[in-house]
Amino acid sequence: MNLDTESLIRELNQELISAYETDNRLFAELLRVQGELGLLYGDRPTCPFLRPHFISRALYDSIVEAAECLAQAAEAVTAAALKDDSLLELLDLTPLEKRLAKVEPGYSVTSVTSRFDTFVDGTDFKFLEYNAETPAGVGDQMQLEKVLERVPLTKQFLSDHPHWLPRPRRFLLRALFQTYREFGGSKSKPNISIVDWEGVSTEAEFEVLKDYFESMGFPSIILDPSELDYDGKTLAAGSFEIDILYKRVLINELLEKFGENHPLIKAYVDGNLCMANSFRVKIPHKKALFSIFSDGEFANLFTPEQLNAIRKHIPWTRRVAECKTDHKGSRIDLIEFARNNREEFLIKPNDDYGGKGITLGWESSEQEWDNALNEALSAPFVMQERVPIQMHEFPVFDESAHVESLLVDFDPFLFRNKIEGGMVRVSSDSLVNVTQGGGQTALVVLE
Repeated sequence: MNLDTESLIRELNQELISAYETDNRLFAELLRVQGELGLLYGDRPTCPFLRPHFISRALYDSIVEAAECLAQAAEAVTAAALKDDSLLELLDLTPLEKRLAKVEPGYSVTSVTSRFDTFVDGTDFKFLEYNAETPAGVGDQMQLEKVLERVPLTKQFLSDHPHWLPRPRRFLLRALFQTYREFGGSKSKPNISIVDWEGVSTEAEFEVLKDYFESMGFPSIILDPSELDYDGKTLAAGSFEIDILYKRVLINELLEKFGENHPLIKAYVDGNLCMANSFRVKIPHKKALFSIFSDGEFANLFTPEQLNAIRKHIPWTRRVAECKTDHKGSRIDLIEFARNNREEFLIKPNDDYGGKGITLGWESSEQEWDNALNEALSAPFVMQERVPIQMHEFPVFDESAHVESLLVDFDPFLFRNKIEGGMVRVSSDSLVNVTQGGGQTALVVLE
């Protein structure tokens, strides 16, 4: 972002604090609106901010180009792993996950909807994870815009400066419908079911998406997996026959609870269910994907353009194991190297979410780091190098309005490997996650 833009944002921050420092009426209104829109996490507002996150068109376009290129690299790994069981072993899929990954989903793209988690430092950026399975937040952009339009100075700023607002929910519906057509569906307005456990924290987002789907003429329903029935031909919930199943329930949780005898799984295996995302997404979703990206041993899987994007934007990552590997031109003993360089690395589970199980070496004692390494040797974990993160000043409200220096995680959404917008998570902690106490705000691209 150029200096002129940064100056504009600093001025806006100052104006917001000056105007609303003690405006309890505005704060109450922002809380009320978030409650109505399902943007509270318990009693806590997920958007305690007075403005959106601004990025320049040039930076946004650079992220789009790199992320779409790397999504194709993930497709290449998926295709190779389906032919090579040794590659599947490196990704640590369970036996049942492997079997289901090999079932043809009925369409060509691996992830109908996915998301890269990204840290930006100036004009540079790194992708830390690829959520290829069930990315949340697609329905939040317009909800967050409805909150922030209640802030008069923010609304005026947007009126005064050319900008672009993404519409990810439109692209989600388009991707679901295109996938249904590729699957062989012929209805002009197929029935859509959104499936996840009853009572999950993302229920409000499901309601937003259901309302949008229905406003576009697509009959929609939100279901718990226990409500599904399969007659050998059609998956349904009561009289509601399902044409597209938008799967938000996590695969490992579904398999742990029901095994492979659930109606959803039977319908999918029989080829009678258009489900997005499919069981095949477990291949690129595993965090060990980045160890394949960043290990030169697998360079033959990728095009020159993909290798260039990997070199620029993928942090060095390895599965945690007693082994020797390459690191920046040197041959190292992985565990010994990890013990001697903890401030440069983090450890995280190969397949988990919400910041669970992550140990940051630079925030851990030597004993804590050793304990984490020992645990990681007994279960699927990856080790990843620390990346630089730019701090951003945000006007925050609670009992008063004030400016805080915060970390921003910008996570672009992909729909059939094409980007539209992204989730913006903001936190004072190194783990930038809403479930861990972080917040979110809308994305605005300044032209």
